[in-house]
Amino acid sequence: METKDKKTIGRREFLRRLGAGAAVSAAALAGCGPKGEGVASGRSAREEIPTDKMAYRTNPKTGDSVSLLGYGCMRWPTVTQDGADEIDQEAVNELVDYAIAHGVNYFDTSPAYCKGLSERATGIALSRHPREKYFIATKLSNFAPSTWSREASVEMYRHSLRELQTDYIDYMLLHAVGMGNGMAEYRARYIDNGVLDFLLAEREAGRIRNLGFSYHGDIAVFDHLLSIHDTIGWDFVQIQLNYVDWKHAKEVNERNTDAEYLYGELEKRGIPAVVMEPLLGGRLSNVHDHIALKLKERRPESSVASWAFRFAGSFPGILTVLSGMTYMEHLQDNLRTYAPFEPLGDDDKAFLEETARQLLRYPTIPCNDCKYCMPCPYGLDIPGVLLHFNKCINAGNMPSSSQDAGYRKARQAFLVGYDRSVPRLRQADHCIGCGQCNPHCPQGIDIPAQMQRIDRFVEDLKQGREF
Repeated sequence: METKDKKTIGRREFLRRLGAGAAVSAAALAGCGPKGEGVASGRSAREEIPTDKMAYRTNPKTGDSVSLLGYGCMRWPTVTQDGADEIDQEAVNELVDYAIAHGVNYFDTSPAYCKGLSERATGIALSRHPREKYFIATKLSNFAPSTWSREASVEMYRHSLRELQTDYIDYMLLHAVGMGNGMAEYRARYIDNGVLDFLLAEREAGRIRNLGFSYHGDIAVFDHLLSIHDTIGWDFVQIQLNYVDWKHAKEVNERNTDAEYLYGELEKRGIPAVVMEPLLGGRLSNVHDHIALKLKERRPESSVASWAFRFAGSFPGILTVLSGMTYMEHLQDNLRTYAPFEPLGDDDKAFLEETARQLLRYPTIPCNDCKYCMPCPYGLDIPGVLLHFNKCINAGNMPSSSQDAGYRKARQAFLVGYDRSVPRLRQADHCIGCGQCNPHCPQGIDIPAQMQRIDRFVEDLKQGREF
């Protein structure tokens, strides 16, 4: 989208704006997980953000007016107390207050987030506001077989109510259906134990106002759940959607299904979609420099991340787009995107499709730092290893040949950064290939294979061998 300002700014001014809006590196985005879902905008953080311009979508069942920007509570900021990381409740309160003041009213959490502490922190922050000012979304995150009994699952649900300091849940999800052992695991978690029947009864009683599911991985499960929609009456479904996954999900991860298909199936049935991973695990805010340059040339005053959020919000069947905003600058940038909101035109969508194709020429490992693979029984920091590898690809710090002019510098940057990011006893060379992590990865990464690949790469670097 060309503007008069964009056409007339000089090279020096353009480069100044580009520097001001550069993506925050993944390593800097710390919180419950080491990254957030937004980055600082090219516009000054001191620029006033309107409090009355948030875009809203209407839930066709309840008439709820839901903010197009939803707050993902997976990565609350932390502080270190007595040598251990704890959620920074004061910072959480400040973020929630600012979000609500600027029109955000959808808050998504889970018993599994922030080592089990997200619901409590979210409940403390939200309970300081009138209950009608916000919608709470949480999940039945009964991943472990020990929680698959009806009794354990019901207790998890009731624990969520207590932690969130509420007597009803606005948006309740079956969490991550389709991951692990696909249909068999779905049936064990929700059908054979009568838990789905229990949740339907809770919806009938009004303690759950909307019932849905978040989908990960196995398309047979997704299709089955939609096939029983006439019986269940799903109120919403949470899917992974971004401008890479729209048409190229299988190129990122062979287990995934293109978001275009998922969204289309929901739209046919009139089921609102909630978007997760609009930044593809943060990778669409930390793109290769040459791609960031093209995004900034096209829209100099906007952040790299804002393109992904505009894409996700441009489909009318999207109820809300979740963002895990660890820091105030993430929240402010996303507010600038959605308050007010400017949908993408067809030319912008074509531009992002070409951007997606360019990104896929430089593949990274599709880790989104959810930490479902942790803890590793052998002490590896699995997300730390994968994210350092991705960070170096995105930054162009991947040594390839000693004949290259920058090989020596890139080699040193990778090895030094690796030791700083991941303690040596937790690095890839300590993986024994047990595979216990693989069933828990919603992205379907063959984690032992990636650990072996990275270990070989690191060993070759240490030995100064050619690639």
